[in-house]
Amino acid sequence: MTKAEPTADAVNDGATSGANRPIRFDILTLFPAIFEPALGVGVCGKARDAGLVEWQAHDIRNHAGNKHSKVDDRPFGGGPGMVMMCQPLFDAVRSAEAMDDRPVTRIFLTPQGEPLTQAMVEELATKPRLLLIAGRYEGIDERVIEKLAPREISVGDFVLSGGELPAMCLIDAVVRLIPGALGHEDSASEDSFSQAGPDRSRLLDCPHYTRPRVWEGLEAPEVLLGGDHEAVDRWRNEQRLQRTRRRRPDLLEDSPE
Repeated sequence: MTKAEPTADAVNDGATSGANRPIRFDILTLFPAIFEPALGVGVCGKARDAGLVEWQAHDIRNHAGNKHSKVDDRPFGGGPGMVMMCQPLFDAVRSAEAMDDRPVTRIFLTPQGEPLTQAMVEELATKPRLLLIAGRYEGIDERVIEKLAPREISVGDFVLSGGELPAMCLIDAVVRLIPGALGHEDSASEDSFSQAGPDRSRLLDCPHYTRPRVWEGLEAPEVLLGGDHEAVDRWRNEQRLQRTRRRRPDLLEDSPE
């Protein structure tokens, strides 16, 4: 009997080597070239330039071990599509993990995973290293998923052609929470799903306005222009609650007692 691989949680236990180092992302993908154009700009690009975050995309095909770099095959039992094979992905994960000594949290982006929420993003932002598996084709051989025991995460109840876009969403969401990544230290804490209501429910953000004061006959709210910061805070809190009740009442219904 082969020895089981450690779970994603076990990989993290007892390690402190990630302290005071930038959070690291390792992305396992068949299309590594698409990550730099997306992550190399904006908040993520600035955070990397400032030494707050680092990432590396790893090509699973480099571990195919065959002449044509084949990483997929027909599914047992028949049916449409192709399935990613166990060994190339397993070897790619082990190779990527060996490149750095920080404890790693393995994540598999899949529509069958637990929904990605702001609370989960806040948790992941405390990890020193995240390894993201972006699958393709009809799916990944279930045995390698069982062997690697990654945390399975979904960005929504819909299906994409691969896990690359969900991986980018997760990385962007996490990077926003790294201290120093945004222009203002309170920016992330005032986002939708970050502001807490009186019952600790997570609220949508309030409306925002800027110059000109009047545009197309529409005026910015007077309370935002008077210089009374306490009144502004009250108005924004009221707007957050009203907007959440109107657009996402489920957030209030699911709030803790």
